[in-house]
Amino acid sequence: MPRPRWGQAAGALALFVSLVCIDLSGADAGTASAYRCLPAVPALVLALPEYRRAGRPPRPQVLYGLAGGALFAGDMLLWAKAITEVGAALSTVLVNVQVVLVSFLARAVDRERVPRRFLLWLPVLLAGVVLTGGLFEQGASGGDPTAGAVQAVLAALSYSGFLFLLRRGGFAGHVRTTYTLVICVSSVVSALGGAVWGTLGLAPSWRTLGWLAVVALSSQIVGWLLVAVNSPRLPSHIGAVLLLLTPVGALALGALVLGERPTPAQWLGCGLIMLSAYVTTGGAPGNRDGGGPQQTRTSSSRSRSRGG
Repeated sequence: MPRPRWGQAAGALALFVSLVCIDLSGADAGTASAYRCLPAVPALVLALPEYRRAGRPPRPQVLYGLAGGALFAGDMLLWAKAITEVGAALSTVLVNVQVVLVSFLARAVDRERVPRRFLLWLPVLLAGVVLTGGLFEQGASGGDPTAGAVQAVLAALSYSGFLFLLRRGGFAGHVRTTYTLVICVSSVVSALGGAVWGTLGLAPSWRTLGWLAVVALSSQIVGWLLVAVNSPRLPSHIGAVLLLLTPVGALALGALVLGERPTPAQWLGCGLIMLSAYVTTGGAPGNRDGGGPQQTRTSSSRSRSRGG
């Protein structure tokens, strides 16, 4: 597995820790969304060397950072809200439809080719997502399934848009600078959204803050930064599929830490996701490092400049 794929997989595995820690924190949607981002902002001074070396990001990347941060905050707030209305199973399944939406966004906007092998395995992959989410066992179990389903769909759209912009914002460099902007914007939007919804706690307990600090470290500082760095260097479908390692890891960690008991169907779903990830992210040796459209255009221009 080439280095960008290892990096994307490592980012996805770092993200699943946050799902369990948010559960342990007991925080409401607004509190969890805002306080998982705020502690990460000072640590992102790691972007300063890039800023000094490369200068200010171009205007399109600034816009990607602003829009991506707002969409990320919307995803966090809407998904947490949907869980209470329609249940965790359906919410998780709908949000992870990103594996389809991100790939087809890249196809529609960037004219990126969607491989036939990915399309053939897509039904198996989606079946794995449905089984892992426990949808057949739990169904729509919240207090307002209709409102929850709408919120979950909006969360899925926000999440997919965030992933697309996060990846696209890294095509021309300035990755860490743009990602820092994403986190700053998502902190503000999460706090405002949580205040409007009445789910923002201004004085959370030290226990809650401690768990959310772990979320900030594992998710915002490590996980999403790895995704921001590596996803522009991968085809969109590979980056999206590797992110499905997050619900698989969260299911396993929940069983170990929270004492949850996944059903055989959920373990089967994990197996289908892992098998599909192995098949769809593999490629011919000469084409294993293929990246996004920007990377492809850059490589072609370099070949021409060398007379190749």
